[in-house]
Amino acid sequence: MIKKPSIPVILLFLIFQSFAYAQNTAQFPRLTPDQKAIEYFNLGRPDGNYTWSELAQISLWASGDSLQANLERIRQACEALNSLGDFPASGKDRAEYILTYLHRNILRSYSVYQTRIDTIFSNGRYNCVSSAVLYMILCESAGIRTSGVVTKDHAFVTVHIDGEDIDVETTNRYGFDPGNRKDFHDQFGNSTGFAYVPARNYRDRQTISKIELVSLILSNRISDHERQGRYAESVPLSIDRAALLYGNALAVNSLNKTEGLFEDPRIEIMDRLFNYGAMLLRNNREIDSLRWAAAASSVFPDSQRWQDFCTTAVNNQITRFSRANNITEAREFLENNKSVITTEGYAQLDSIVTDAEILRSANQIRSVAEGETVIAAIEKDRPKIGERRAVELITFAVQKIAAILCQPPERDWRAAIQYLENAVTRFGSNRDFEQALKTYRGNLVTDYHNRFAAEWNSRNYDEAERILNEGLLEFPNERQLLTDMETVRRRR
Repeated sequence: MIKKPSIPVILLFLIFQSFAYAQNTAQFPRLTPDQKAIEYFNLGRPDGNYTWSELAQISLWASGDSLQANLERIRQACEALNSLGDFPASGKDRAEYILTYLHRNILRSYSVYQTRIDTIFSNGRYNCVSSAVLYMILCESAGIRTSGVVTKDHAFVTVHIDGEDIDVETTNRYGFDPGNRKDFHDQFGNSTGFAYVPARNYRDRQTISKIELVSLILSNRISDHERQGRYAESVPLSIDRAALLYGNALAVNSLNKTEGLFEDPRIEIMDRLFNYGAMLLRNNREIDSLRWAAAASSVFPDSQRWQDFCTTAVNNQITRFSRANNITEAREFLENNKSVITTEGYAQLDSIVTDAEILRSANQIRSVAEGETVIAAIEKDRPKIGERRAVELITFAVQKIAAILCQPPERDWRAAIQYLENAVTRFGSNRDFEQALKTYRGNLVTDYHNRFAAEWNSRNYDEAERILNEGLLEFPNERQLLTDMETVRRRR
């Protein structure tokens, strides 16, 4: 039996999660920042300072809210707070009062993913970022300077009063100056899952500006979109966040990854771009993936990463063509996209397509001449497909040719044997050749026996003995023929 070589495995782009995603192939996420982001960036120039009103406006924009009603609610809250009769005079007392006021009048329940400012006013739900931003706005409206603080997975506010820096954990109504409140920590940890990081743990926390704190609204929304598989929505938000903080200078390929807990948002854009591209690949949209790469790389260049991404897209499409036995289409697709993939990627895919082309030709061998043409192609592309694979394909082609030589009606076992013996001389012996030779030799012995038996049963004893002697001359140690000779000797 001819052992057919398997189709080589093509490396697939594997993602551990799959999901349905419908999108018009002509529509991709926008790659330019919202003009509001540029406008808000310019508001803070040149020193990065923003008024509380501007921070309120920006925070609502970052939340995805365009209603003036919520901006008015923030203004009313600030005015009401500052006009209260019992509003303390000292800055420290004011800062603590504002936290209590916030929890008493606006904040209702903690929700780890609720990062939007507008949602706070609709249902009172908040997380560390949304409560911190709103607290910061109220403090700034009362003349209290603030900055943000980030830890590995948390955010809060520091107020700067009379030369003193005081942390405020805004998710808890008792979170003012938490390092000095023994009754704070257990309640805080149980309700939020976070632990307070004191100022002395400077390696575990990082101070950020007010606008950077606001930008975390966008960051959290991006994470929320990606957690739900809405990668197309995360791309423009990441671009908007970078523009809000850095203007329209988005040449991310020239940046190095920053040390610290607040990573440069311009770098994070690339991950969003590639996550969206990975979604396209998961959904078998390789053509769209390549179009996406062409569009996005022109705005956010990163030669190596985009080439690697394109190589994966081409790889996956070629895999699909190959599995459908559309080898010609696979070759055309590879050559048409050669310019967008890495040199190493092209070499790998070229070897896979070449292998598939040879295997297709080998499967179609119908004559000795065709078989020799295939063997010549294997020899020519031996460096490309690799020595081991070349031996496997040559073995397959040789076996195909041998099978053709002994097809009915001739059943020329000897021609097959001679071809196989010649192949061993040409290419060296292997287990498949040895097994094929054993099979064909056994078939030829059986043929001698059957011819002998036919003549013997017809009482043509001389002819039967002649056939037997011919067989024993070629196969002197074959048991079947030796048994036949015993039959002849007994007759004598």
